[in-house]
Amino acid sequence: MTKILETVNGIVWGVPALALILGVGLYLSVRTGFAQLTLFPKSLRLFFARLFRKEKGSEGVSPFQALCTALAATVGTGNLAGVAGAIAIGGPGAIFWMWLCAILGMITKFAEAALAVRYRVRDGGSYAGGPMYMIEMGLGKAWKPLAAVYCFFGVVAAFGVGNCTQINAVVTGVHSVLQCFGMNADPAWDWILGLLLAVMVVSMLLGGAKRIGLIAEALVPFAAAAYILLSCGVLILRWEAVPHAFTQIFQGAFTPGAVTGGVIGSAFQALRTGVSRGVFTNEAGMGTASMAHGSARVRHPVEQGMMGIVEVFLDTVVICTLTGLVILVSGVEIPYGRDEGLALTTRAFTQVLGSWSAVLIALETCCFAFATVLGWGLYGARCAQYLFGKGAWKTFAWLQGITVVLGAVLNTGMVWTVSETVNGLMAIPNLIALVLLSPELIRLTKEYQLDPGGCAAKGGTYEYFHQRQPLRTLSHAEVPSLRREG
Repeated sequence: MTKILETVNGIVWGVPALALILGVGLYLSVRTGFAQLTLFPKSLRLFFARLFRKEKGSEGVSPFQALCTALAATVGTGNLAGVAGAIAIGGPGAIFWMWLCAILGMITKFAEAALAVRYRVRDGGSYAGGPMYMIEMGLGKAWKPLAAVYCFFGVVAAFGVGNCTQINAVVTGVHSVLQCFGMNADPAWDWILGLLLAVMVVSMLLGGAKRIGLIAEALVPFAAAAYILLSCGVLILRWEAVPHAFTQIFQGAFTPGAVTGGVIGSAFQALRTGVSRGVFTNEAGMGTASMAHGSARVRHPVEQGMMGIVEVFLDTVVICTLTGLVILVSGVEIPYGRDEGLALTTRAFTQVLGSWSAVLIALETCCFAFATVLGWGLYGARCAQYLFGKGAWKTFAWLQGITVVLGAVLNTGMVWTVSETVNGLMAIPNLIALVLLSPELIRLTKEYQLDPGGCAAKGGTYEYFHQRQPLRTLSHAEVPSLRREG
């Protein structure tokens, strides 16, 4: 059974699927005039403005909270373990292909976030958006079965890759911390830890998108900043090895054998590994993050689309690159051809900083994994709500609590394989919708570029989600007068 599941998983995450995801990213890049690059400077300015400015509002969540919720689900154990595995299996050149994947992933996340705001619906005092609403409202009622298929995959993935396996990583991290102090964890403590985590997860999910956004806003920046500072500390101490590390990355992308001593001699292997790990860590194409971005109170969809650009940049270009550089400059022996994951990352940090850093890496793993559970909890609840109605949110929250306990005490190997496969299948409905709705994305992008002040929404929260007719594109002559009115 395990071999069958692994074979199916290999097909779902195989070359054709990865080519489809990257192909859609390239298509959207060309159609929007590479908006991920032209809007990148403004995206960063908007991000830092929101980082240091608290936004108030009664409806929805703030744009920064939406971004943090999306990052909570995106930045996870894959940024620590996945990158290490990519280097071990594909060589240092895999990092180069992860960068390329990130560039294309930026426009995909931009499209997902912008269209989620464009086709969202009211949900009490908040908003609900995501691929399912994008499909139904953007493409029409006839496409509703495709939206239902997406939500089914989303619920299954939320219990697996978004919960059970992440909680297992938290428990493993706690065990690692105890071992650093010469202590062994009693199996009974796993049950206690699982119950405590379950109570926390259920209480946060029952608080809805706003409570999840508040928790993510507090947890994600702190955990990410701590990891970035720790990584930068390693790079400063080994600054003389940094140029050589970049040389290994660029050389290994095209001639990996010259870097790995011939153990990895295929440039295609480096490409495939880098792309697959890149897609898996930033989730561009999955459509999941759009469920977080769709709740944001913004003046125009493109404003939140730019937060999607920043999301991929922080996840892949910043955090994943730092992990890769730490491994390459540390001098630790890399077991090419064998995926050691988190163990390799931990050895790299301890090689430079000492054994005490293993405790911090374990704690970082716990924070990232728990944040992922919260983010995916929102995604699963949104999908369940779409399939079964508003009352399904509470039912899903309690089922998530049960799954948390199971994830703390059971072996999740097969669960990981199944949920990873379903996670990949989520991309198909989402990518179909992105391609078919690309004309609307282009129109929104042009509208925002003509009216960057968000005047199309008259300075308030964007609420064109009920209108099936296209919004009127503003002319250059109209923009100054509208700004005066605003």
